Amino acid sequence: MFVKMQQNFFTTMRSLKIIDGCKGTQVFAINPSGPPAGGGGSAGGGGGGGGGGGGGGGSSVGEKLLNHLQDHLRVNSIRSKSNRSYQMPVQAPVVIESVLPYGLPITDLLEPQIEPCLKFVDFVETLADLYRRIEDCPQFEKSGVYLEQCAIFRGLSDPKLFRRSLRCARQHAVDVHTKIVLAAWLRFERREDELIGTSAMDCCGRNLECPKATMVSGYDPESVYDSCLCSRTPRQEFRDDISMEDEECSTSDEDWDMSFCIGNDEIRCVRYKIASLSRPFRTMLYGGFIESRREKVNFSQNGISVEAMRAAEEFSRTKMLDSFDPRLVLELLSFANRFCCEELKSACDSYLASMVSDIEDAVMLIEYGLEEAAYLLVAACLQVLLRELPCSMQNPNVMRIFCSAEARERLAMVGHASFVLYYFLSQIGMEEDMKSNTTVMLLERLVESATESWQKQLAFHQLGVVMLEREEYKDAQNWFKAAVEAGHIYSLVGVARTKFKRGHKYSAYKLMNSLISDYTPVGWMYQERSLYCSGKEKMMDLNTATELDPTLSYPYKYRAILLVEENKLAAAITEINRIIGFKVSPDCLELRAWISIALEDYDGALRDVRALLTLDPSYMMFYGQLHGDNLVETLQPLVQQWSQADCWMQLYDRWSSVDDIGSLAVVHHMLANDPGKSLLRFRQSLLLLRLNSQKAAMRSLRLARNYSTSEHEKLVYEGWILYDTGHREEALAKAEESISIQRSFEAFFLKAYALADSSLNPESSAYVIQLLEEALRCPSDGLRKGQALNNLGSVYVDCEKLDLAADCYMNALNIKHTRAHQGLARVYHLKNQRKAAYDEMTKLIEKARNNASAYEKRSEYCDRDMAKSDLSMATQLDPMRTYPYRYRAAVLMDDHKEAEAIAELSRAIAFKPDLQLLHLRAAFHDSMGNHLHTQRDCEAALCLDPNHTDTLELCDKARERVNEQQT
Repeated sequence: MFVKMQQNFFTTMRSLKIIDGCKGTQVFAINPSGPPAGGGGSAGGGGGGGGGGGGGGGSSVGEKLLNHLQDHLRVNSIRSKSNRSYQMPVQAPVVIESVLPYGLPITDLLEPQIEPCLKFVDFVETLADLYRRIEDCPQFEKSGVYLEQCAIFRGLSDPKLFRRSLRCARQHAVDVHTKIVLAAWLRFERREDELIGTSAMDCCGRNLECPKATMVSGYDPESVYDSCLCSRTPRQEFRDDISMEDEECSTSDEDWDMSFCIGNDEIRCVRYKIASLSRPFRTMLYGGFIESRREKVNFSQNGISVEAMRAAEEFSRTKMLDSFDPRLVLELLSFANRFCCEELKSACDSYLASMVSDIEDAVMLIEYGLEEAAYLLVAACLQVLLRELPCSMQNPNVMRIFCSAEARERLAMVGHASFVLYYFLSQIGMEEDMKSNTTVMLLERLVESATESWQKQLAFHQLGVVMLEREEYKDAQNWFKAAVEAGHIYSLVGVARTKFKRGHKYSAYKLMNSLISDYTPVGWMYQERSLYCSGKEKMMDLNTATELDPTLSYPYKYRAILLVEENKLAAAITEINRIIGFKVSPDCLELRAWISIALEDYDGALRDVRALLTLDPSYMMFYGQLHGDNLVETLQPLVQQWSQADCWMQLYDRWSSVDDIGSLAVVHHMLANDPGKSLLRFRQSLLLLRLNSQKAAMRSLRLARNYSTSEHEKLVYEGWILYDTGHREEALAKAEESISIQRSFEAFFLKAYALADSSLNPESSAYVIQLLEEALRCPSDGLRKGQALNNLGSVYVDCEKLDLAADCYMNALNIKHTRAHQGLARVYHLKNQRKAAYDEMTKLIEKARNNASAYEKRSEYCDRDMAKSDLSMATQLDPMRTYPYRYRAAVLMDDHKEAEAIAELSRAIAFKPDLQLLHLRAAFHDSMGNHLHTQRDCEAALCLDPNHTDTLELCDKARERVNEQQT
């Protein structure tokens, strides 16, 4: 049984397509800081191998650096807080004082952030329940359930899950309001507002986000991915129709049988045509009123102009408005409301909605729309405002439309105040400025819009988080309590934190103690309780938190800072490296840089500061007191200086040695000298994707596109943006358009990459090979050609052309594409040369040092004991990798240790609910006859991927057996 399972797992691992090659997270580099002096570590950032160690450099240099730093501090109005300063010894070198003006970090100022999203004590059951409700709910209600799925996926590390749910919510939307909000949200996720030369109302080519398609009400989920009709010229078609209608509906003088008199003007009309406009007109003209017997009706006192009355008369005959001035149509809209002319109102509403094209139009016309209850006009205005986010959020005239309670009531009167609207707005508000009054008001409107339980949980919790950030602890505590009462258990963390902030530490401790006792413990529970205890008990809680959830950064940071306080700086670096090795974040890089400065490892410090500024360009160092750019300028003179040519050599070396953080730092240094280099921005995005920093990667891609000097290059970067946000077909179209302008490596590579993102048959594989060969014929540097050769080798392996694959991998290795060792090992394995495969992976481990992926892959080419050792190392280096857990569980299952096998999978599922982990645990439950748990795990897995064939089959089987047991 074990052998069969092992073969299945190895087949799964081998079946990875080239999509995992360039942009996946194949290889993670652990970047331990080097020794304090000399050429320590991967200096990366603008420093090189040498200089920088040693410290002092003379008092004159130190004084100069100190004055330089003080100038920065004065410019930025930053003042040191004396109670946070670390007092350096008097004899310490002056340079240390200059680069550590705020001393070293201290544990008392460290606390974990409360996540502003929904979190659950039993996440698997939550996913399973959500999947069942999606399957069972009526089709018109699916959009709302998918929105709930969005809120749940928001807390996961993979943004693709959130975007997929958002697309599904838009796909199943029924009314215009929901469609415009969700389409704008999808656009915001790509941040197209940052693309120079684009308009908010530009269409991506699909009904899903088309600003015109969203203005059409109705449920049509099958058409959202179709091409939209934006290429047509509807205005011209309407004009043609108008002329035809005018000819058909022309009225002779003999048809006019009455007149409306306004002042001295007389507007001749057809009585039955006017009567058809509304019931009030029909009653007036054909009922018992005196007007029904008169040929002339005085209309002077009804507040309508002569021009508007003539327009109303013309509309009564032609049913068209296209020839009228918009201001006249606005008056007609008011007239239609006053006299209940529904058809005329609808026509005016549609006409005016089509006129809205920019923020100025939207801000002006939305007032008319709200006053006249014009649903489509308000929708069109909202669409422009939402598609202009986040820029429109800085416009006070725009925010007045949304923020106050009265504003929400006005929108509600027209059917445009909804939870989804304020959910979208409040998320952007929190991203832009969590502490702002605007964010608070938007969240208050979100609370008012919440009707379902999950909506209340989210709104209350997020308002609690914002109030906590604003240090309004009493209000924060009340909102957290409201969230708990609504059913959000995680908000108890907020209740405890606010109790602690208000001086009730023991009460906070008891609350978390009770939470741990009442529920199956998870990592964040122990992490929070650690805040309210000390000594050995605190360290035990922190260690337990890491054991249950190794992705939590606070325990690593606390232990590292504690070691700093004990003057064990090298051990502190080792501790923080544990999490940086698999989860790179600005705060952890800042801490490592901070400690590196204390060690006088300025190369390592500069590397980390440059890397964190790549992740977050506005990051403030040292408790938010100093901008990272200022620290870069201060550290720069302390390291070896590089020319741009030196930087290229350093980038090549670090890229080849799988040092992604070091590579990021070098690119950051190069961009400081040449910020408009789009090629470097693109390289930066690739590195960021390897580090799972998709938000920062998308920002780099947008900058690459903006700085592009040629149209064909710009199209390639637009294609990558589309591909990375789930628009594969559109990405292919961009690649083809780029190739039609100029044949280039990147255009052919993008097309091959996007095509390979599917199940390749022999014909399509041959085409991908052709594209990659075309790419290799085009000019490019060794870094990218190595990647293309690596990908080409992968396709040859899939086509069972092993000799050609080996040639590709060898050629890639010849230009230092180190990852090609992995592909070559696969070729050796398929040729039954297992020892050669093992040795090849060993070479990769040696070159990339502590590389979790390499250890994981090498485990496939050795015996069970050695495999267990390699996989144990892989888990130690990167606990997020799921294959080691699955392998160990399979071994335990093969040894008939079912409970231990389930526990091994459950350990990983607790902090990473992964499709493969859930499917395997479901299969184990099925083999044990536990069909209820099989069904639950299958449903949870299908919530993550509803099209996974094996899980669908297993789920159907489990449901049948559960039904049999219940009947």
